[in-house]
Order: sequence, then structure tokens, then C-alpha cells
Amino acid sequence: MSEKDIEPSKNGNLVIVGSTASGKSSLALELARRRANVEIISIDSMAIYRGMDIGTATPTLAEQKEIPHHLINIVDPSDEFALPLFQSAFEKALKEINNRGNRAVLVGGTGLHVRAVIDSLEIPPRFLSIRDEIELVSETSSLYRKLNDLDPTAAAKIEPGNRRRIVRALEVVLGTGRPFSSFGPGLDVYPFSPFTQIGLKLPRDLNDLRIVERYKKQIEDGFVEEVKELVSGGRKLSKTASQALGYKQFISYLDGEITLDEAIDLAIASTKRFARRQEKWFRRDPRIEWMDVKNNPLELIEEVIKVFDVIGRNTLNEVVKVPDYL
Repeated sequence: MSEKDIEPSKNGNLVIVGSTASGKSSLALELARRRANVEIISIDSMAIYRGMDIGTATPTLAEQKEIPHHLINIVDPSDEFALPLFQSAFEKALKEINNRGNRAVLVGGTGLHVRAVIDSLEIPPRFLSIRDEIELVSETSSLYRKLNDLDPTAAAKIEPGNRRRIVRALEVVLGTGRPFSSFGPGLDVYPFSPFTQIGLKLPRDLNDLRIVERYKKQIEDGFVEEVKELVSGGRKLSKTASQALGYKQFISYLDGEITLDEAIDLAIASTKRFARRQEKWFRRDPRIEWMDVKNNPLELIEEVIKVFDVIGRNTLNEVVKVPDYL
């Protein structure tokens, strides 16, 4: 990749995206080691939870001491942490980093959270009591017809059988009194962003192998014991936290519903499916510059450094500016 192929950035901050176990974090860490004044922001919906370090592959304490990390271990796993709260935490972290004269490397595997922070998406508020009432209607087709009556634009963009999205759209329409489709341009629009994004693309068999190997190490490091501690004494994970990869399966094992081997197999299979969805999500974004991983993600470090250096030079006076919308 030559310098002329690298799109200019308004703020000099870099985003590294890719599927789970693709090596994003290790690549970001190596970049931060080789360039001064770099701090890492995790864009992961599960790494925010305390006590879920092993299963979410949270950077170790030694790594966090070596390179400043942000948005990890900030809430208890029993708490819900809505996307607008994540956006606010991100904006605060980025401003503090840039005000120190440093640059941020965003490491993201949660597609919606990445879009929310780099495009400053307007996230509709939650109306949980209204949602509960909507959920009482068992027929999804009936809910879809109601949405089509209230907000045909939103209905046209949602599959008639996608109950989760239909319920969410109705919740917003009924709660705010305005169309769900009026909240921003939508996820199928990719406006100019002040962030430069690169993506790690792995052969599917290599990504699958890395997922299996990571589970093997996580179990050796005490993943099952971590889950046991989280749910000890009758404690419950929040609805969001309980969806973290592997945790649901190991909770079923601890409840005696399945064997450990079955839990591991189910966790691996679920994680592979999730990686496919991540890949599909990110591939839709035309702004991402993809880099092919043949064996090890760290083989790309020189190429990533080149991008990082160029977008730094393209930033006015080499000083990172915080976008106006933040």
C-alpha cells in the first residue's frame, strides 16, 4: 500500500476492526509499543464488564500498565449499559486522550458500537415498559402491520419476520411519538467519517482455528471458574452481559444442563457463527481498508504503522483535533 492509497483523516485516530480472534488487540498493542503517545480504546460491548476478563479476552493487567486502555472493566456485569452510555464514555475518553496530545487506536469487534462512535449515531431512547407491552403480542406479523401503519419507511427496511427489530422500532415510535426512521440516516448509509478504518481479513479456516485455540487457552486460564464466580450466590448477569460468547454455555454447564465438553463445543460453534456475522457486517462498510492476514496478524504491523504515520501527518500541524460533533 502506497501513501497515495491512504485516505486522509481529520483527526489522526485509527480504528482496527475484524472478527473475534482475528488478532486486532495484539496488533493494536504492538502498534502502541512502536509509536509514542498512543492509547487504546476498546470498542467491545462485553469488555466493559468487570470480572469477565478471561472470556472477553480483555488485555492483561501488565498490558494495561504498559499501554493505557479505555472502556474496559467500567460497569458491573449485573448492570445494563445502553449504547448511548457507551457513546458518552467513548467521547469522554477520546477527548481526554486528544487533549493530552496523544492519539487513539480504537479496537472494535462490536459492529454497532463501532458505527455508533465513529459516525456519532443518534440512538433512540429506551422505553422498557412499552416494550414489555409490545412483547405481549405473540404474532410478529401483527406487530409488523402496526409498524407499517405507523412508520412505513422503517417497516420497508425490516424483514417481516425480524421480531427483535420490529419490536424495537415500535417501542421507539410509541415512546417518542416520532418515526423510528427519523433517527439518523440509518445503518445502510456510510457518510464521511473523521476516523480512518482498517480491517483484518483472515481465511475462514484460519479464523476458526484461532477461535478454537483461544478457547483452549481461556479454559486453561480459568474461564469456567470465572463464570462460576460471576453467578455464585445466585447472582445474575444482565441481559446484555449474559450474551457474551461462551458465558451462556458455561452457565448451562454449571447448572447441570449439559456436560463441559458439550458446553465447549457449543461455545466454539456459536463463536464461529458470530465471527461470520461480524465479517458480513464490516464488509458492508466501503470506508474500511482491508488487509489480508495469511498466517499471523502481526505480519501486518509495518503496513499498519505506515497507515498510522500517514494519517498523523495529514492531521493539521500534527496535533489531533477533536471532531466538532464530540
